[in-house]
Amino acid sequence: MVPPIPRDENSKVDTSDLMDRVASIDYWYHKIDLPGGLTTPGWAPIDPAAYRVPDDLTGLRVLDVGAWDGYWTFEALRRGARHVHAIDDFSDFLGKPEAITRKGWDTFDLCRNALGYGEEQCSREEMSVYDVAEERLGRFDVVFCFGVLYHLRHPLLALDRLAAVCDRSIHVESAILDDYSPYRGGIGKGYPDGHMVMEFYPDGQYGNNDTNYWVPTLHCLGHMVRSTGFDKVDGAKLIESPSAPPYCRGIVTGQRNPEP
Repeated sequence: MVPPIPRDENSKVDTSDLMDRVASIDYWYHKIDLPGGLTTPGWAPIDPAAYRVPDDLTGLRVLDVGAWDGYWTFEALRRGARHVHAIDDFSDFLGKPEAITRKGWDTFDLCRNALGYGEEQCSREEMSVYDVAEERLGRFDVVFCFGVLYHLRHPLLALDRLAAVCDRSIHVESAILDDYSPYRGGIGKGYPDGHMVMEFYPDGQYGNNDTNYWVPTLHCLGHMVRSTGFDKVDGAKLIESPSAPPYCRGIVTGQRNPEP
């Protein structure tokens, strides 16, 4: 558990203490705005607006899968969510475990503390996506699954698990093959014309990361989400003409019983 951040008599955080704590952490994945004009030194998300998350989540309960530092957990709260439950299994080291020290929930807890949230607003739990179940977590209005699917050996099973606890909408962001395939020659050599394709990487062929197992085309990802029971599905690339594999990503949103 991260020690509380000192605050003054007006409950404002000690910015210098917070700055020192952020700097002491070896690696940040998310760029999160904190009090005092401080932003964590991560690189994700690429473009928050491109994720198509509704601006208004007032009163909704949200599940954030693969939360890492917690950007989308805290963003959902900022947009009015009444409660967010974050899960992660800390299995992704970006292919370089010797260079990245992941300290469990330390970064998440530090940001939650700095932003003034408590357990009643955002809880977190170390668990596999395959263990998501209503009897364990309850039900959710909205599910986020960002930067997770391509790390899974059983991606459709994971989507089935998430769909089973989701009442309104699911938002799935993943690496996609539309502009890049390591088997077809690299960047600019993907499947650009609506192919129903998914590639398997048994030995780190995608990004030299042996936790990257499956990457679909955007078209395939959309139909995967649809097959789990969502009535309306749409998607888009995060970047229309990506220049490198890390930017070859797409977002798919599925809705249950959408309004006409």
